[in-house]
Amino acid sequence: MISRREFVVAATAAASLATASGRSLAQVASSGKLTQDDLLRFDATGKVTLLHITDTHAQLNPVYFREPSVNLGVGETKGLPPHVTGAAFLDQFKIKPGSPQAYALTSEDFVALAKAYGRMGGFDRIAALVKAIRAERGDDNVLLLAGGDELQGSWTSLKTRGEDVLQALKALKLDAMVGHWEFTYGADRVKEIAEAGPFAFLAQNIRSLEWQEEVFPAAKVFERGGAKIAVIGQAYPRTPIANPRWMTPDWEFGLREDDLRRQVESARSGGADVVVLLSHNGFDVDRKLARRVKGLDVILTAHTHDAIPMAVEVDKTLLIASGSHGKFLSRLDLDVKDGRVAGYRFGLIPVFSDAIAPDAEMTKLVADARAPYAAELAREVGRTESVLYRRGNFNGTLDDVICQAMIEQRDVEIALSPAFRWGTSLLPGDPITFEAISNATAVTYPNCYRSAMTGKQFKDVLEDIADNIFNPDPYFQGGGDMVRLGGVGYAIDVAQPIGKRISNLTLLRSGAPIEADRSYTVAGWASVNQNVEGPPIWEVVERHVADRKTIKVEPNDAIKVTGA
Repeated sequence: MISRREFVVAATAAASLATASGRSLAQVASSGKLTQDDLLRFDATGKVTLLHITDTHAQLNPVYFREPSVNLGVGETKGLPPHVTGAAFLDQFKIKPGSPQAYALTSEDFVALAKAYGRMGGFDRIAALVKAIRAERGDDNVLLLAGGDELQGSWTSLKTRGEDVLQALKALKLDAMVGHWEFTYGADRVKEIAEAGPFAFLAQNIRSLEWQEEVFPAAKVFERGGAKIAVIGQAYPRTPIANPRWMTPDWEFGLREDDLRRQVESARSGGADVVVLLSHNGFDVDRKLARRVKGLDVILTAHTHDAIPMAVEVDKTLLIASGSHGKFLSRLDLDVKDGRVAGYRFGLIPVFSDAIAPDAEMTKLVADARAPYAAELAREVGRTESVLYRRGNFNGTLDDVICQAMIEQRDVEIALSPAFRWGTSLLPGDPITFEAISNATAVTYPNCYRSAMTGKQFKDVLEDIADNIFNPDPYFQGGGDMVRLGGVGYAIDVAQPIGKRISNLTLLRSGAPIEADRSYTVAGWASVNQNVEGPPIWEVVERHVADRKTIKVEPNDAIKVTGA
């Protein structure tokens, strides 16, 4: 069961935010100026500092990224972080509306606050913060770790097969990382990345199919602040389900809870003072795992893109969630005494790009990496009158544009778009450049197919995906969102079991119910099947935007949610 401590620990978050930034960011907002010193001011403790970034999705430059307004929890996680959004999030964490924290952490007043506070992230800003913290604490006391989904999500990363971000991570002097979307470059490329060094690529839960041997090192021990820190890697366990199996045909993934226990025991028997799980499981999976696998001091969680301004304590394990797209840098100071963690302080540092003096070396590295593609990226295709965003359990306006593009350009009744969480946001009045389109579509399996599907098949697909998200057991969740739909409305009761969640399927163009035996024309993209035919999705979206010139997305009320 969820402990009372887990539920009420949110009340301490306001103090955590103020400690991390010296004067609170609410005070900064009222003063009218936010500085790099404000972001870096921290009430340090102990000698060990862990820094964590994750799910940057190859966004080397500062971006806008709107946090979800809907992120539902089910079962024991209902109402617990990260399943709190908007005004409820502000209330639970005692954050002032309109403040920098409100902008960074929620979707509330997103457009107005984005104009006030600007873009977030950027590797040259992250580099500046990391260098400053290392200067403060000493290189020998700081460990920088990345939680995966770093090398995919942009046009330049697609074209260079992640090389642009790989060089940036090297320049950051990264110590270790794990993977998920990295595997969509194929097994050979991932091995090249892992062997390129100098950082460790860890994965205790990947085995060769034939011999069940470790494909990558499971763990690595670092000495920082006079302590031995064992870092165990956990790749996304459902990679062959969520992404094409044929890209890593000889590898087996999975959660491997028993193997993880053995890794923890081995680390402890080997003299580790601190054991860290560098995980890409997703927050709810890691919350359950923390109760079941004893001996983990810290889980640096990833995959579900959650940004939580506190360390969530589960028994004796700290869970750290560091957001996505470069918006945050997590700092966790550990006071290690007598072979154990005796105390800690945590700060989720928002990377407000306008407040940070960019690191010149990283700025040049990024500019050089992007230079061969600069003209293509800057090409303006159209303009938007609406805020375009992706993140949310059921729909996003950017996904609505992608679905409408498929319906019109592929001449179908129904469009299916995968619920990827990566992709940057656009403000009303912004140009829709090719970079903005590719930031939401740059995958190695982009073909936009056209096929037929019966109403029954369609409902079965939705039921299967819904169970992947709303199964009350986190170990059966994929940590995703519902597939985005064009041309169809439905009702969903998230509290029901599989087979009973989806109802009232309706074809929007006619208002008629979806018939189980009737065949419908369907378009989609990013199929996990091999040799799928069709144009790449970015071409489909670009043609649609170019035809329209101006994009305006009407409110999407085609999905009715109950049981939440």
